[in-house]
Amino acid sequence: MVDSPLTSGGGRSPASSTSSLMDNLLGLLRIRVQRGVNLAVRDVRSSDPYIVVHMGKQKLKTRVIKKDVNPEWNEDLTLSITDPNHPVKLTVYDHDTFSKDDKMGDAEIDIKPYVEALKINPKCLPSGTVLARVQPCRQNCLAEESCIRYSDGKVVQDLCLRLRNVECGEVEVELQWIDLPGSKGL
Repeated sequence: MVDSPLTSGGGRSPASSTSSLMDNLLGLLRIRVQRGVNLAVRDVRSSDPYIVVHMGKQKLKTRVIKKDVNPEWNEDLTLSITDPNHPVKLTVYDHDTFSKDDKMGDAEIDIKPYVEALKINPKCLPSGTVLARVQPCRQNCLAEESCIRYSDGKVVQDLCLRLRNVECGEVEVELQWIDLPGSKGL
């Protein structure tokens, strides 16, 4: 079989690629990018920050917030999860009109503890129950303890991430799982 634009990728058709993705898809991870705290100044007195989230080949971006080192995004970005061993990478940039955007730090989110907590069946637990706690350490970017909790029928994790490779700044995000009909599941 000859590869064509319709069958790129080793001769597989788009339909078989889609079914292959669904066979390996565990579910969706919704990342609510809440806000940045004390982000670095990259322009004269402020910055125009935005965040790029990527995992594997997936790459998502928040909107730019003009002239604010304490931006409030409250934006949902959703990733397809096929392997929870891959970290979610988050990079903060300062948008520049006439030059390359400046990096304002980065962080990684290890989603393995969150995925493990999803395997607990919390349906009989009261809303607000803490399922697990993740402590800050040298192996993660947590600025403070992160709780994985059962809230209103969902398992959520709030994280305050200390940015690396920059003089200051933190980003607050919330993780939430979305099960998909037809996906492999956890």
